[in-house]
Amino acid sequence: MMIKYERPTSLAARWARRIARFAFGLFAAALFAHRFGPLVTPHFTALAALSAALALLAVVLAVVGFVRLWQIAAIGGIASFVALVYAIVPIGVVGYALGEYFSKPAIYDVSTDTVSSPPWIKVPEVDQGWLERPREVTPEDREAQIVAYPGLTGRRYDGALDRVFQGVKIVTQKTGITIVAQDGVENAEADLEDMPAKPEETAPADSDPDDVPIPLSRPEALPDDARPGQRSSDILVQGEWRTLIVGFRFDVLIRLREEAETTFVDMRVASRYGPHDLGLGAAFADQFLHALDAELLGIAGD
Repeated sequence: MMIKYERPTSLAARWARRIARFAFGLFAAALFAHRFGPLVTPHFTALAALSAALALLAVVLAVVGFVRLWQIAAIGGIASFVALVYAIVPIGVVGYALGEYFSKPAIYDVSTDTVSSPPWIKVPEVDQGWLERPREVTPEDREAQIVAYPGLTGRRYDGALDRVFQGVKIVTQKTGITIVAQDGVENAEADLEDMPAKPEETAPADSDPDDVPIPLSRPEALPDDARPGQRSSDILVQGEWRTLIVGFRFDVLIRLREEAETTFVDMRVASRYGPHDLGLGAAFADQFLHALDAELLGIAGD
């Protein structure tokens, strides 16, 4: 009499595959809606955490499926493997974010000038949801930034304010910054005394002195430091920037200050949501300033 052996089926492996697929789909949908749709960062963070938790559950069930396969040759090895493939995406992304969260300082605002940061033209105000954070940046936050990012400093260029301002505008376009406000742009305009006089505007030699136009007085300059961290001769450029893949939103402020024969550029980058920027703010500021270095080297001597 022939005995036919029927292999048992691992329910844990089957459920692991189902849960992992759902977790992957949830994460992908949340990521797409956050990057291209209306989903805000607090809601995306909650959905990403939920998908990672489900993926971890799927991994546990997949391990049970592999154990059952080893012990009693239960059917489910392929299902367990597929579950691990689906689960690796949400677990990997959330795991990387947690690694950055614990390895980087808990700050959301970085500045190349830690003493007198460039002031916002329009102070960013958004509903933080459950990602609450302090409203003001403290000196302790700046000290933590100095320790974590000692190389994040401003740039001094041997060029006039208008030339450096043109370079800043070019780099903002290249790095994907959307400009939302500007202040002090008139400071980059050439002074009237530096412009050649037009022949038709000069008075004839035999003209009556009474016909010579009376020069008007210049408008009075605003007092220095109208905002803390701003002088009347500064140029401020405020914009918005988003990370390429996930779409985290950041507010960016660039300050240009002319000093003697040079122009000093400072930068401020703040995460729009949450108390932690995962180190992305400092990384983008460093990327922008290096791009500005290259841009101004390219126009040097023109």
